[in-house]
Amino acid sequence: MRHQLIVVGVDGSESGRRALEWAAREAADRVTAVQAVMAWHWDGAGAEMLAVTSPELQRQQAGAVLDREVKAVVAEHGSQMPIAAELIEGSPAEVLTTASRDADLLVLGSHGHSPLRHRVLGSVSESCIRRAACPVVVIPSGPARPEPNRDPVVREATTAG
Repeated sequence: MRHQLIVVGVDGSESGRRALEWAAREAADRVTAVQAVMAWHWDGAGAEMLAVTSPELQRQQAGAVLDREVKAVVAEHGSQMPIAAELIEGSPAEVLTTASRDADLLVLGSHGHSPLRHRVLGSVSESCIRRAACPVVVIPSGPARPEPNRDPVVREATTAG
C-alpha cells in the first residue's frame, strides 16, 4: 500500500505558516505524511529585507526559514506525524508543481511575500492551481482560525489538453 503524502509550500510568510499548520492537522486526521517544501533561487537580491551576497547565503537563509517554520508548527501543535522538510532550488510555482506529482494533496497559503498581490490569490498559488498534478487546498489569508464561512478553497487538478 502506498503511503499518502501532503505537500505544503512554505515561504516564511504568515499565510505559509497557516498552510503548514492546516496540513499538519489534516495529516494527523488522515494518518499521512507531510512534506514541507520551500523553493529558493539566486537572483542577486535578498528575499527578505537584507541583501544576500551569494547563492550559498541565499540557500542557507531559505533553509533557516524552512527549519524555523517546521519546528514552530511541531512545537505548537505537537504534530504526531513527522514533517519532512525539503529545500529545492527553483521558482516556487515550478518547484511546488513538480512536488505535486508525488502528492495526494498540495496545500498553499493564498499569498506569500511577493509585493504583487492578486485580488483573490497570489501568483504562486494561482499558477499551482492551474498546473498541479493533485488536488490543491489554498488556505485564505486572515485570522489565525478560519471562520466558518472562510473554508479553504479545494480544487481538483485537471490535465490540460
